[in-house]
Amino acid sequence: MTKITLAEKEIPTHYYNIIADLKEPPPPPIHPATREPIDPAMLEPLFPKALIQQEISHEKFIEIPDEVREIYKSYRATPLYRATRLEKLLKTPAKIYYKYEGASLTGSHKLNTALAQAYYNKQEGIKTLTTETGAGQWGMALSLACKFFSLNCLVFYVRLHYRQKPYRVSFMRMFDAQVHESPSDLTKIGRKFLQVDKNHPGSLGIAISEAMEKVQDATTKYALGSVLNHVLMHQTIIGQEAKLQLAKAGDYPDVIFACFGGGSNLAGLSLPFIGDVITQGKKIKVVAIEPETCASLTQGEYKYDFGDTGQTTPLLKMHSLGAGFIPPNIQSGGLRYHGSAPLISHLVNLGYIEARTAGQTEIMEAAKLFTQTEGLLPAPESAHAIKGAIDEAKRCAQTGENKTILMNISGHGFLDLGGYQEFLDGTLKVK
Repeated sequence: MTKITLAEKEIPTHYYNIIADLKEPPPPPIHPATREPIDPAMLEPLFPKALIQQEISHEKFIEIPDEVREIYKSYRATPLYRATRLEKLLKTPAKIYYKYEGASLTGSHKLNTALAQAYYNKQEGIKTLTTETGAGQWGMALSLACKFFSLNCLVFYVRLHYRQKPYRVSFMRMFDAQVHESPSDLTKIGRKFLQVDKNHPGSLGIAISEAMEKVQDATTKYALGSVLNHVLMHQTIIGQEAKLQLAKAGDYPDVIFACFGGGSNLAGLSLPFIGDVITQGKKIKVVAIEPETCASLTQGEYKYDFGDTGQTTPLLKMHSLGAGFIPPNIQSGGLRYHGSAPLISHLVNLGYIEARTAGQTEIMEAAKLFTQTEGLLPAPESAHAIKGAIDEAKRCAQTGENKTILMNISGHGFLDLGGYQEFLDGTLKVK
């Protein structure tokens, strides 16, 4: 089977919460002053109560609201493909499957949680959502979700990628979002960095601080596109669908690859399968591939750290390069984050997930090979997963192992062609 789809009635009805299956839950967020676990009520100025409850929930399944599921039907279930032409080129006995989240309305997996977050905020009477975005995929998703649920949307877009990927700004504005370069002169933290360097490239950590600073009244809340438990939980519809689709093909993965920045697309695909490892004793290797210049899992310290550069969040136990770390200029803007999802960090620490790095040129080469064989142009972020899958398939070609490889193509690359052009021209550099 080359393309495996699901009927609308097969779209998952619940999000999966792996914390319910873990014998050892992840360490809680703590207050930076008292070093004690924070009271969930402290999060109410930022998030609606329903999402706070999901953040701390130990229930195994959280029902997907009917209004959200109806919109999911516009693009879900996303297809699962067998990469037969890539397999043939690599002369591998391995089978390579990829879940294609580029088929969403905004071209990435981010819409899965954007719709849920917009819905829960609307239900509690919120009028405006503020957020940050790195490469722009999350900003696109939230701007659409806010329009669908009649909310205002304020986006702080990391300056480097605001200028690098301008058509994502246009997309957000089509949904009436207000979009600003970050750092901006609209916030204290933004002005602080601009005073040091008026051409500061920005970072997700700074943009998070700016978005949080703009939560100034009871009708405004903050939305985050990765890292937190409820965000990762919303993405588990990806892995649940993949399990059903692979079952239709009579298959099951031996190894899973996904790119890694904050952790949402890795979690979305892998957590339902890791749940099988925990509850059924399945043997699966899950591999996070992160950029070598911003490698929190492989190079960061597992410690309590702030989630933002302005140090306004609770302290999160995670692999971190430090809240003040400013990543270099790379095309994979969605992966330029100093920290990582605490839940993913915990699973790495427990041995359920391993991490590797890849360089910018080699992931672009993997993307080109994938595009030439499969015909789909992936986002540079997704190309990290492709690099991992290709390396594994080549290894299988040498060993003769008939493994089943599953990867997540978290988004398409049509708005990343500027970076691909630099790669093709030989001018692409890490700056």
